[in-house]
Formats: sequence, C-alpha cells, structure tokens
Amino acid sequence: MALTAETESRLYRSLRVAAGAAAHLVALGFPAAVAVLARPGSSECRWGRGRGRGEGRMSQLTSSCASLPGLFSWHPLLMALAFSFLMTEALLIFSPETSLLRSFSRKVRVRAHWALQLLALLCALLGLGIITYNKHLNGKGHFVTWHGLTGLLAVLYTGGQCAGGILLLYPKLMKNWTLAKLKLYHATSGLVGYLLGCASLMLGMCSLWFTTTVTGASWYLAMLCPLVTSLVIMNQVSNAYLYRKRSQH
Repeated sequence: MALTAETESRLYRSLRVAAGAAAHLVALGFPAAVAVLARPGSSECRWGRGRGRGEGRMSQLTSSCASLPGLFSWHPLLMALAFSFLMTEALLIFSPETSLLRSFSRKVRVRAHWALQLLALLCALLGLGIITYNKHLNGKGHFVTWHGLTGLLAVLYTGGQCAGGILLLYPKLMKNWTLAKLKLYHATSGLVGYLLGCASLMLGMCSLWFTTTVTGASWYLAMLCPLVTSLVIMNQVSNAYLYRKRSQH
C-alpha cells in the first residue's frame, strides 16, 4: 500500500529527529569515552590486549605517553571535544528538528554557534600544540602521518572558517555578495571543515595508542561515531542549503 505524502513527510521528520537525537548522544558520548581511556592529567597509559602487541609496541606507546607526566593524555580528549562535541553541537544548533535552542531567536542561535565554534577552535589549537610539543620532547617527526597532516589541515581550516564567519556578522564588508550567497558558501565550506575534523578523528583511531587501547567490536563502534554525526550534519546542510538552492532553479 502506497504511503500518502503526509505520511511520508511525518516518517521522514521522525527519522530526522531520531538521527539528530543520536548525533547529540554520540557528540557527548564519544569525548566521554575518550576521557575514560586517556585519563587526562595522568602519567599512566591504558592499553588492551590487542593482537600483535609486543614489547616493541609497548615501548613505543609508553615513550609517547610518558615523556612528560599527563601531557599526551590531553591531546585525544581536546581533539574529541573540539570536533566531536563542540563543533557538532555548534552545527546542530541550526537543526529545525533537534536544536537545543530552537525556541530561541536566530540571533541567539548565531551567537551560540559562534561561541561553540570559538571554543572548538581553542580546544583544537591546544590539542595541536600539545601533541607537537610531545613529539618534540620525544625527538619524533612532526606531521609525518595521514592523521597528523589531516589534523593540521582541519585545525587550520577551522581557523579560516571562523574568520570567514565574521563576514556573516558584518556582511557590509562584502558589498558585491548577497547575504544569502554568503550563508550558502559559509555552510558548505563549514561542512568540508567538519568532515576534515571527523576524518582526523577516524585516522586517530587507527593510531598505535588507540588500536592498542581499544580492540575488537569496541573499535568498530568507536569508528561509527564520527560517521553517524557526519551523515546527520551532511543531511542537515544539504536540506537547508543545497537542495533548496537546486529547487529554486
């Protein structure tokens, strides 16, 4: 039996509400799990019983974690807070179904978006600085892995995206651009930056520290977290700007 247009609309809205609620839970749950694993401020390193973990791997892991008591442990937590929690919530603020501030005016939501984005940038910069200094203490190369390069690009991109957001606060700075076009470009470029951040998190979960700490089904579950939030944010931005823009032509 064919569904009516109204039933399909309700079903689609229900699915978006469920997906948005899942994104909120994942955005908070992932950094919380990372905090438990990393023990920020602790000089101890936690690891699981991963296959192939020998003395060499354990020695390499210990050297990366214990060069300065508690230093490395802050890096995964700060990056998870930046790209999983703060940035996800900054974007979900504009979700018509699951925004925690949907009862407030758009001006309030824009200011909250700005505050969360700046906090995300601050956490990302701190996380980047910590891992760079930690590698310096251990005499290791900087940004020689895909995780390191993607993380650096994501942090720099986030900084540029925040700077570009100033144009939306003061659109008169771009006299030849309409506000609608600025919003479109800011949203689409922001989506690219968010996906870069999620890619950096996923590559980080392929690192020695994480694969030794988290094994089996738990590792696959952790990898799903950035995928879930990425799909929700992509759907939100596409519906708000890309599909609407296409339908206007």
